[in-house]
Amino acid sequence: MKISSYFALLRSSYEAEINDMAFDSEGKNVLRQRLAQRRKELPFLRQMMASAPEMVAIVFHQGMRFSKPALMDALVVKDQSQLPDWATLSAHVHLEPWALGLAEELCKDPAGDTLMVLAAGMEYLFHHTPAAAAPADDEDEDKEGDDQDSEEEKEARAAEEAGNDWMAEQGFDRKE
Repeated sequence: MKISSYFALLRSSYEAEINDMAFDSEGKNVLRQRLAQRRKELPFLRQMMASAPEMVAIVFHQGMRFSKPALMDALVVKDQSQLPDWATLSAHVHLEPWALGLAEELCKDPAGDTLMVLAAGMEYLFHHTPAAAAPADDEDEDKEGDDQDSEEEKEARAAEEAGNDWMAEQGFDRKE
């Protein structure tokens, strides 16, 4: 499966976040408890929708099912500027009952629509692609396309770094 460099970076951050939350210092799987805690922290996490969407999107982990995989395959090859709105995508993303309220709450925020699309893309990739899935960028694209992808990658890395900085300012350990 091909994915855009934008979603490749998001997937990597999302998977790292899940891995960080999965086990405690004794090696016990505590993902379920940590996800429940993260969901309770949603009002606080909303501040990070633009700078660290993977940290907010994780509240939907294990809460989405996809009725049209081809639609999701088409989503994850898009770059940030090409994303559909949540209303278009939501008809094909089934949210678990516990996730419905979270989605409604997030969609009240102007950035919530985009966050929901990103959450769906990250959750789909987490469950439907191997970690080594190839980015959609073809090597024989023209130089302008390569420059654009590099710029989008830089923006995604900068946003991730800003999110990490913000979390460190709040007293959390930096994720590296």
